[in-house]
Amino acid sequence: MLVDTHIHLDLYKDTDISELIEEAQKNGVGFLIDVGIDISSSHLAVDFAEKYANVYAVVGVHPHEAKSVDKKALKELKMLACKPKVVAIGEIGLDYYRNLSPRDVQKKAFLRQLNLAKGLDLPVVVHDRDAHEDVVKILKEASVSPGRALIHCFSGDTDFLNEIINMGYYISIGGPVTFKNAKKTVEVIRAVPLERLFLETDGPYLAPHPHRGKINRPAWLPLIAQKIADIKGISLAEVEKVTIENVLRFFGIGV
Repeated sequence: MLVDTHIHLDLYKDTDISELIEEAQKNGVGFLIDVGIDISSSHLAVDFAEKYANVYAVVGVHPHEAKSVDKKALKELKMLACKPKVVAIGEIGLDYYRNLSPRDVQKKAFLRQLNLAKGLDLPVVVHDRDAHEDVVKILKEASVSPGRALIHCFSGDTDFLNEIINMGYYISIGGPVTFKNAKKTVEVIRAVPLERLFLETDGPYLAPHPHRGKINRPAWLPLIAQKIADIKGISLAEVEKVTIENVLRFFGIGV
């Protein structure tokens, strides 16, 4: 069994979510972790988790919406985070690629949500795009403990990977590892210990080959797992076993 550790169910427009989940289960994807990007989608993630037995929620505000992280938003996130099936704070972090929020505002929002997670004893799911140095700096500033941070949709090189691993954190890999031009990601997969790796779709985005360009589906997660197994020269069963153990350790989900 596999676990899709990062999906945005609220963004599947005109889609029967029950059918999407059933299709995933038929393809060996037993659990989904639905991730919020703002207060509204965080509420929806909690709703999906309460409706479906095999869905868990992560709540937080994406760096694109960093300007909305005020006292009211933090209070709302704290309330949501106390729901039984909320397993982390996220998707939080920094995005210097699009810069849809000023960088100083992003940094402040990131730090405030890290402190919220620390106060609630929850791990964090981190968005990092072209902001590696500042992400590490703020994780250190917030004293995020080893084993409590996951860099989702990892886009760094092996040098950044080593820094993350040395800090005791995890990375997550999705569909881009299957792309023909994924040389840097392939190098990262070869270097990362399996015990520090998660699998994700980031659906509905980043569909794996041969579905690239389509709306991504959690049922396609096995394509990502198989590619990782091929790169590391191990069995798909080993990828399944270890990544499930990682999910249990990080999110505290008993699967």
